[in-house]
Amino acid sequence: MNIKLSNFNSKDIGMDLGTANILIALKGKGIVLREPSVVALDKVSGEIIATGKEAREMLGRTPENIKAIKPMQDGVIADFTATGLMLKNMLRKVCQKYNAGKPRVVVGVPSGITDVEKRAIEEAFLQANAREVYLIEEPMAAAIGAGLNVKEATGNMIIDIGGGTTEVAVISLGGVVSSTSVRVAGNEIDESIVEYLKRKKGIAIGLSAAEDLKIELGCALPPVSEITKEIRGRDLDTGLPRNEIVSSKDIEHAMKKPINEIIEAIINTLSVTPPELASDIIENGIYLAGGGAQIKSLDNLIAQKTGVQTYIADTPLECVAIGAGKVLENIDDLKEVLLPTERRY
Repeated sequence: MNIKLSNFNSKDIGMDLGTANILIALKGKGIVLREPSVVALDKVSGEIIATGKEAREMLGRTPENIKAIKPMQDGVIADFTATGLMLKNMLRKVCQKYNAGKPRVVVGVPSGITDVEKRAIEEAFLQANAREVYLIEEPMAAAIGAGLNVKEATGNMIIDIGGGTTEVAVISLGGVVSSTSVRVAGNEIDESIVEYLKRKKGIAIGLSAAEDLKIELGCALPPVSEITKEIRGRDLDTGLPRNEIVSSKDIEHAMKKPINEIIEAIINTLSVTPPELASDIIENGIYLAGGGAQIKSLDNLIAQKTGVQTYIADTPLECVAIGAGKVLENIDDLKEVLLPTERRY
């Protein structure tokens, strides 16, 4: 990888291309765009109707001539055309507002990404008018964004719980020493809530409503005080609309299986970590990033299961984008954390 260091400037972009959300950090300005990873397209012309929040509101509500979709699945591109159009629209907004021209982009990607998926992401950004594209593993970007010194000869554990994947990594000397990537994260938790309410309450709700329940009532441990919320859905017996009372205890039960799978991934990663680095982790603690880090009491549950103090990053949802942005700001010092690519710029 031949990086022309002198070319990095204030117009460069760090991005978290997430399954649930896209965040863009502009060098020297921090986070300048935060939008859901959703695009609405005209089925006939293929033209963009909306992206981000506006498109998210259309999910499940569109007429036949419009499709609103999430083109990212499990942290990688599922619909190349839709992703390209979405990125082009979002980059255009940022570039026009900040006069960024054709930016260079550092983008966070899952640690288990394949070469084919890498090329797909590079091509999508180049078609979206990026001048150059560099990739960084999401847990590495999250660790940098969380303020960890990834270049030290000491072990740091970061857990990035996104929408499509959970990335668990032990980092030392600027590299990932051991890691686990599982396709269990925020979306899987939302789906578990939907299935639980079908099974236990006989009511069907959408994924957006399930996500709202996760945020408002969700807790990784049995809640100390029970909270309830009235929801609206479709009665599975009659097919008619119905209201139902859901409690925080219901949501805790609904989330248990995917959360246990995340805990298992953490324990598996710790079990293959060299003893010297494991000792560092016990001393330094475990750090949580990503939207899933905000689930109530998840840090306490991880600490209980691992015996290691667990901390939530200051801005967990922004860690990957901030970390990618910090790489741009300190490219001479951090260039080795970027993934090698076949493309030469």
